[in-house]
Amino acid sequence: MITFEQVSVSYPDAGAPALSGLDLTVPEGELCLLVGPSGSGKSTLLGTVSGLVPHFTGGVLHGRVTVDGRDTRTHRPRELADLVGTVGQDPLAHFVTDTVEDELAYGMESLGLSPEVMRRRVEETLDLLGLADLRGRALVSLSGGQQQRVAIGSVLTVHPKVLVLDEPTSALDPGAAEEVLAVLQRLVHDLGTTVLLAEHRLERVVQYADQVLLLPGGGRPPVLGDPAEVMAHSPVHPPVVALGRLGGWSPLPLTVRDARRRAGPLRTRLDGLRPAAADAPHGEPVAVVERLAVTRGPVRALRGVGLTVRPGEITALMGRNGAGKSTLLGSLAGLHAPTSGTVRAGGLTPHRARPRDLVRQVGLVPQDPRDLLYSESVAAECAAADRDADAAPGTCRALVERLLPGIAGTAHPRDLSEGQRLTLALAVVLTSRPPLLLLDEPTRGLDYAAKGRLVEILRDLAADSHAVLLATHDVELAAELAHRTVILAEGEIVADGPTPEIVVSSPAFAPQVAKILAPSPWLTTAQVARALATVEGPA
Repeated sequence: MITFEQVSVSYPDAGAPALSGLDLTVPEGELCLLVGPSGSGKSTLLGTVSGLVPHFTGGVLHGRVTVDGRDTRTHRPRELADLVGTVGQDPLAHFVTDTVEDELAYGMESLGLSPEVMRRRVEETLDLLGLADLRGRALVSLSGGQQQRVAIGSVLTVHPKVLVLDEPTSALDPGAAEEVLAVLQRLVHDLGTTVLLAEHRLERVVQYADQVLLLPGGGRPPVLGDPAEVMAHSPVHPPVVALGRLGGWSPLPLTVRDARRRAGPLRTRLDGLRPAAADAPHGEPVAVVERLAVTRGPVRALRGVGLTVRPGEITALMGRNGAGKSTLLGSLAGLHAPTSGTVRAGGLTPHRARPRDLVRQVGLVPQDPRDLLYSESVAAECAAADRDADAAPGTCRALVERLLPGIAGTAHPRDLSEGQRLTLALAVVLTSRPPLLLLDEPTRGLDYAAKGRLVEILRDLAADSHAVLLATHDVELAAELAHRTVILAEGEIVADGPTPEIVVSSPAFAPQVAKILAPSPWLTTAQVARALATVEGPA
């Protein structure tokens, strides 16, 4: 269905090709999972299939990509629209109409299909994706998972043979991610659609893949093969695979169910051991929220929320899309005025404080890092961040290199990948080292290595008495990093306590290792490895 013949992609100002040495075939009716470190060329590869590379992005495409016999060098994206459906990371950026039904019909209108055909296909798609009850809803009123299903549906109505998705679950809560992946399974199994999917959160998707295409980066050739075989050597892999490697299991498990069946000997080795307990935070609070209610338009986003954040504490805010996590962070950053209740941060009332004063106390990295990036190059962004924070020249640039090495200083922020843009925005905010750091989905677009480096930086900040409050759907990040987890639902706090207690008691928010080794208290592979090393010596 999709054939790559000696494909490489290069750009004039880049020191190395964005993609090279691609020579393989993706069969019809399979789900092919695309994995690799940030910046390894995953989004570029997806763009070559849809024709966006090079017709829209520029650059030079060497070799040939054919989709069902059509050469993407000679067929522009509009000439592939009936064959290839593309869904990006941000569904709202994908939408061109206002309601669910109109959005599903738009692609067919563009292709000039008859009203009778359009009506039939809209009804079929509403039923296929479970959207019938939402047909008249405004797109902006939908949850993240509902928006993603509509985005998929809007390309399905033209009956493409190939579906290309770039991190479709990166901004979704676990339940919404399961909804989207269930839809993709139905498309592959029932309709024979070929799905090419790039995703960093492999713990969510690797078990659904028929094949895995690894782009290792660094000039090394791509690898296409059986998921378990590729995961055995991949530099990026989910916790279930990491635990399998630690336990010496072969073949490696890709699901929690398979891993639980093999975990008996490992549980025996861990018998009597427990993870090290985290020190309780102390000191005067850096932020206090009392009985906070916030109304945004017709929506009561927060209802009677109370939260105290102390120095040295890392707190994870979790909950489904639309639960109020971003609104709470925005209230602490002065973006939303309370309807009732109070917010204090660093001795200031955020929504009344002067921005120059507030930025010294509170730093916010929003969901969309482009909101923070205004300069023409990475180097200019870093220089501005150093000046604004009165930091030594080069401070911000050093943070960028520490988080994700290899981002060119001459690159324009808009030309970076999602993960690279997020890295730059994180570095800009971290440069000022604010006492209270607010992060909204900080691992969106980051691979496991970059996420590990972010964890190190945030731990260093906490050890230096900074408070960190992060809103995330990444249960593995919460398990690895957070001292405390707060779960929001419908604008209210429904759970608040030490992370091990909160995540283990919730099937939706439990990390893979906790599910595999239950009922023991282990949350991460790193905890297990450290415990075994204390009694058995280093592996």
